[in-house]
Amino acid sequence: MKKTIIAFLLMIVGIQLSFAQTSSVEDEIKALSKAKWQWMAEKKVDKLASLFHDKSKFVHMSGTWKKDEELEIIRTGSIWYKKADVHDVAVEVEGDLAVLWNRITLESEVRGSDAKVEFTVTEVYKKESDGWKLFALSFSSVRDTHKIKH
Repeated sequence: MKKTIIAFLLMIVGIQLSFAQTSSVEDEIKALSKAKWQWMAEKKVDKLASLFHDKSKFVHMSGTWKKDEELEIIRTGSIWYKKADVHDVAVEVEGDLAVLWNRITLESEVRGSDAKVEFTVTEVYKKESDGWKLFALSFSSVRDTHKIKH
């Protein structure tokens, strides 16, 4: 009977630790995403360069490009991500992959014209030896009533 109780308690502790680790990773990914939006607004290309995976891809309304192109667009201000007002965030973690969905209102300047657009942004992060790297980012234009299912 004691062995059964001890085994049961160990199982509960293991489940709680597993949940705590997942929540910790989810919080880490949320913090990275939040920092990314700030770095994009401030055009901190050096910080973004270390966050973006070397094979990362970016899907925008006007095209798809790779890391170097995205960094150049930010550096030159061709697209200036002035402010991302995040309304909702959901994160799923599976091994060395994390997917984050943001519902945002993005205030930006695109080729000299101001824009304010509602998006759901999908971000894929991959765990590398030196930390989490943004592997893919995709903008989907949505209505302001759009909800992310958790």
